[in-house]
Amino acid sequence: MDVEIGKNITVGSSNVEIGEALSERARKEIVDLASKYFGKVTTASVHFSREGHLYCCAAKLRPGGVAMVSAEAEHKNAHGALDAAVEKLRAQLSRLKSEMRG
Repeated sequence: MDVEIGKNITVGSSNVEIGEALSERARKEIVDLASKYFGKVTTASVHFSREGHLYCCAAKLRPGGVAMVSAEAEHKNAHGALDAAVEKLRAQLSRLKSEMRG
């Protein structure tokens, strides 16, 4: 699928420095996830923060004009927090697609 990575996807952070690699990885994960279940990303955001020794990742995704889904996760590193949040989004999108099929 030919999707422009980053279009309609914002990646940000507060009180933590994220590098370009994590930012691009977050965008790619969101595009891949939306493409698998609904074909495209209408809008999405990923936000990283740090609480104590844990990194937090909050992700919101609206794929292909269906309802917005969101997930939050914590982990000892930012990549792990992203992975956990994406997995929660994946579960929600799978349920949503199953419900739509009837």
